[in-house]
Amino acid sequence: MKELLIRSISGLILAAVLIGCICLSPWALAALLLLIVVIGTFEMSRLHQMQTWPHLLLGEVCSIGSFLLAAFAALQIIPMRWLLLELLFPMFPFLIALFSKTKDVKHVFAFVYGSLFFLSLPSSLLLFMYREDMFGNMAGPGLIILVFCLLWANDIFAYLTGRLLGKHKLFPRISPGKTIEGSIGGLVFTLIAVFVFSRYASWLSISAALGMAAIAVVFGSLGDLCESMLKRQAGVKDSGKLIPGHGGVLDRFDSVMFSIPFVFVFLLLL
Repeated sequence: MKELLIRSISGLILAAVLIGCICLSPWALAALLLLIVVIGTFEMSRLHQMQTWPHLLLGEVCSIGSFLLAAFAALQIIPMRWLLLELLFPMFPFLIALFSKTKDVKHVFAFVYGSLFFLSLPSSLLLFMYREDMFGNMAGPGLIILVFCLLWANDIFAYLTGRLLGKHKLFPRISPGKTIEGSIGGLVFTLIAVFVFSRYASWLSISAALGMAAIAVVFGSLGDLCESMLKRQAGVKDSGKLIPGHGGVLDRFDSVMFSIPFVFVFLLLL
C-alpha cells in the first residue's frame, strides 16, 4: 500500500511538471526533454555495461548533439535542411568501437544506437508537434498532452483489466506480470476514451484520434517490453532510481519514446 501511494504521488508530480512544461512553451519542454535525454543515456549505458567514462562521454555527446540539432530545427532556429546532419550520428558507434579497447564491441553499438533511436530522436519529434505548418489545427500543446494521456490511460486500464480478468501471460519470458486480457482491456478502453474525447474536441477528427490511440497503445506496449528485455539481460529490476516508485527515466518514458515516431508519421501522413 505504501509503495502504491509513493508511486501515485511521484507519478502525479511528474505528470504535473511535464504538462506544465508542455503548456508553458516549446522551450520549457525542450529543456525538460534534454534533461530526460541526458539521464536516459546514462541509464542506457548501465543496461549495456558501457559505464567507462570514454564510452559514456561519447554516448552523451551523440545523444545530446542529435537532440539539439533536431530541437533547433523544430523550434525554427536553424533551417530544416540542417537535419541532414543527423545522418552523421549513426556513424559514431563505428568510430567509438574502432578506438575502443574492448573486444566485445556489440555493446558499444547497442548503447549508442539505443540512446539515439530510443531517446534523442523520439524526444525531438515531440517539439515538431507545436508546428502548424506540419500538423495544421491539431498542432500545439493539446496534441502532445493527448499522446501522453493515451499512454497513461492504457497503463491504467491495462493494469485494472489485468488484475480483474488476467489469466493468460502476454510475454512471460520478458514481462511475467503482463497479460493478454490486460493488454486488450487497455487498448479497448483507451479507444473508447479517445472516441468520447474527439466528439468534443473540434481540432481532432475521430479517425485521427482512433488511429493515433491504436498506434500509441500497440507500439507503446512494445516499447515497454523492449525495455524490460534490456533490463532482464542486464540483470536489473529498474533502469535507475530517480523516480520513486517508478524506477528510472527509461522505466517511465519507454512506451512514449518507442511510440512517438510511429504516431508522428501517422499524423504527418494524415
